Amino acid sequence: MILATAHDPGPRGRFGPYGGQYVAETLMPALAELEAAWRAARVDAGFGAEVERLLTEYVGRPSRLYRAARFGAEVGATVLLKREDLNHTGAHKINNCIGQALLARRMGKRRLIAETGAGQHGVATATVAALFGMPCDVYMGAEDVARQSLNVFRMKLLGARVIAVASGTRTLKDAMNEALRDWVTNVGDTFYVIGSVAGPHPYPWMVRELQAVIGVEARAQCLVTLGRLPDACVACVGGGSNAAGLFAGFLDDAGVALWGVEAAGEGVATGRHAATLGAGRVGVLHGSKSYVLTHADDARVGQIAEAHSISAGLDYPGVGPEHAHWRDTGRARYVARTDAEALAALQLLARTEGILCALETAHAVAAVAEVARHHGPDAAIVVNLSGRGDKDMITVAGKLGVSL
Repeated sequence: MILATAHDPGPRGRFGPYGGQYVAETLMPALAELEAAWRAARVDAGFGAEVERLLTEYVGRPSRLYRAARFGAEVGATVLLKREDLNHTGAHKINNCIGQALLARRMGKRRLIAETGAGQHGVATATVAALFGMPCDVYMGAEDVARQSLNVFRMKLLGARVIAVASGTRTLKDAMNEALRDWVTNVGDTFYVIGSVAGPHPYPWMVRELQAVIGVEARAQCLVTLGRLPDACVACVGGGSNAAGLFAGFLDDAGVALWGVEAAGEGVATGRHAATLGAGRVGVLHGSKSYVLTHADDARVGQIAEAHSISAGLDYPGVGPEHAHWRDTGRARYVARTDAEALAALQLLARTEGILCALETAHAVAAVAEVARHHGPDAAIVVNLSGRGDKDMITVAGKLGVSL
């Protein structure tokens, strides 16, 4: 398995003007150690072979590319679902966690920590920690702990300690703050498994490379299934790892359009949203320069604003720096869908294909009709089905007025 793509951000970790390392001096040695270890591992045949073995034997890759005929008829295009929801643990997150846990072991780190919003990254980190016999602490906003109680229980069953963060907005941003503080304090024996293409260099690059298996597989599968490349690829974007993974396989194919779908929440105009690329401004968050959501009122101007989404995994007020670069250069287009639109899309996919996707994924599903209109009825569209919806059924039931 080849982990390395041609898109290396260099030692400064820059994607155009974005990325970099905006962290305390105490973390710089740890980041330098991590980058050196990653650069060595990514070209090491033995490391690559072990990643591939576990992705095949443990995760269940390659994930299937499924032609969603009935859903495609509804939206007016050929729709192919990249079934990351069929992975062990139920989402794309496990791809990245396998690679980072192997790197931690290679570096001699004995403990894993992580942050999580929807809980899937926490579950995946707890899973690999159990696999490798490593202690694991997962930081999670108290708000997310309440709405993702199923995943909290899964993490605890796997042996992880879940630490509820009650500060700030009590969501993903605050969980990441606490995880970074932990890492600064315990950097000698602790490996921070970041779940998205966010954070300081080399994390955005490393996570994209470990998730690139999605796009590499999808590209090869399209050539077999369609006899050609697709016209467009669609994925939801919070921090942006599942989208970056899909897009990575097609970046050099100029004829393949890349569509990222953010969370419009209750509507961008209401201010209750997580459409960072659509409505944010350039700033620094969690060690990286990218687009962020900030307050506009005089009292708090420039401060990071609260993000909102029905999906716990998308309510992050920042976005991976490479997505910012793709937005500015026009390589990818970013749209947004509301809570209501995502909920409707989840139900439509369930009724037409018998597939219950995650609320995060439902945002991408909700945008497929627009993508189909843009590219025409003969278009072939790959949608990254980044996770399954088990974790969201309590939320969905509540929104639909059903008492469980």
